[in-house]
Amino acid sequence: MRIVVTNCNTTQSMTEEIVRGARAAAGPGTTVLGLTPTWGPESAEGWLDSYLSAAAVLDTLRTYQEQEDHDPYDAVVMAGFGEHGREGVRELVDVPVVDITEAAAHLACLLGRRYGVVTTLERSAGQIEDSLYTAGVARNCAVVVGTGLGVLDLGDQERTEAAFVAAAERARDAGAEVLVLGCAGMTGLQRAVGEKLGMPVVDGVGAAVKLAESLVSLGLTTSRAGGYAKPLPKRRTWARPGAPPSE
Repeated sequence: MRIVVTNCNTTQSMTEEIVRGARAAAGPGTTVLGLTPTWGPESAEGWLDSYLSAAAVLDTLRTYQEQEDHDPYDAVVMAGFGEHGREGVRELVDVPVVDITEAAAHLACLLGRRYGVVTTLERSAGQIEDSLYTAGVARNCAVVVGTGLGVLDLGDQERTEAAFVAAAERARDAGAEVLVLGCAGMTGLQRAVGEKLGMPVVDGVGAAVKLAESLVSLGLTTSRAGGYAKPLPKRRTWARPGAPPSE
């Protein structure tokens, strides 16, 4: 089985960290390939970044599929917590698509009555809440809290753990019985903080990989009967000729 994991930003080091987490969760016989968009935000932190990221991820997958020598894959994991684009990717590809936001929330619901999401910046809370609502799993979410750390600040492990634990305590006080890592860049943090807090901590990357493996093993993929029907055939311009590469 081969799973493609898409990073939602252009930071290659983050893709590598996400892929390490995905491979750690994958079962024997599953290979993981990470894809990094060549354009878009270096980190996704807000609505503008999210919409840019969604288009970039769609373009990355489209470009990969059009390569004559590309290896076939069995599922896609979208590693952007609360980011847009999952519905478009489900139209684009003919394999199961698992978003880490949905995956983490679904697993959290199996472990406790209410879960809390601990993410990076507070500005992402509303966007994550909307994503959970669209996925149908918002009812069990007690709260979304931020650590105050930016996505690119997560490399400092000690600082990140301390900020996560402080935010997690707020989530627990708000009624959370299970915690969810609210950023793909936090993957690998679940064991260390789970022991300190005495609560289950769900990593969306690992959860998405295991759900993707299950869907493939069961022979299930995205329904084409309705909202996720294949895109209508028409001319689409994917890039603006002569556009500057960055700001």
